[in-house]
Amino acid sequence: MEPIMSLCGMRCDLCLAYQPNVEAHPENRQLISDGWHTYFGFRIPPEDIHCNGCFTDGQPTLDSECPVKPCVTASGFQNCAECSDYICDQLAGILVDFELIQAKFEQPIPDADRERFFLPYENKVRLADLYAHGKKD
Repeated sequence: MEPIMSLCGMRCDLCLAYQPNVEAHPENRQLISDGWHTYFGFRIPPEDIHCNGCFTDGQPTLDSECPVKPCVTASGFQNCAECSDYICDQLAGILVDFELIQAKFEQPIPDADRERFFLPYENKVRLADLYAHGKKD
């Protein structure tokens, strides 16, 4: 699958909740529900885990109350890194930084969990890189 980056810098193609990934591996729904609960403190029932990404109009996304989608869509940007108000309050509230989360746990987070539950969502570094390379000096 080609890389698909969301409006806030997350990688849909790597997300176990992305609809094509759910269709290919429906057994992962319980895994992702448990992983999100462990690392992010929220639980979504496995049967409710499916997302079509934020680029689809009228299709369900996992976060129906995403604060970033309306802003980026109205601005006509591809993602938050194109905005002159980068990093705004809406984006700051959903940035994922693996190192900050790892610091909350006594044991290292296993590599398999990092790949499943962090790599798709580590938007802080991804957007910072895009923002830095998009700047014209």
